[in-house]
Amino acid sequence: MATEKKTAAKTTKTAAKTTTKKATTKTAKAEETKAVEATAVAEAPAKKAPAKKTTTKKTTTKKTAAKVEMFIEFGGVQVSVDEIIENVKKVNGKDAKSYTIYLKPEDSKAYFVADGEEKEMDVFFA
Repeated sequence: MATEKKTAAKTTKTAAKTTTKKATTKTAKAEETKAVEATAVAEAPAKKAPAKKTTTKKTTTKKTAAKVEMFIEFGGVQVSVDEIIENVKKVNGKDAKSYTIYLKPEDSKAYFVADGEEKEMDVFFA
């Protein structure tokens, strides 16, 4: 029996040594692998992460043009410039690309050029 105990103890010691050697070898290999990976990571060029697209909500205030009303007074009578322009377009009879209007209140006339054609109309200041 003593021999069996000695053999069993030797077997246990041998097994423990083998297990310790395996564990030490595994630990050493794991540490070596970590060291190699760390070196590779350190040597590898740093990859830049794609820039995040930030979307900012643009709040634009809608600017409205100030409404301008213009009147011409002569002899105590007031006539709107918009009214004169509308009447010039009616007198012309057709759409024009451009109008140039000359107003002469003392004669109660509006002279205008519509696409190169000269015309006139009466403006009533009476």
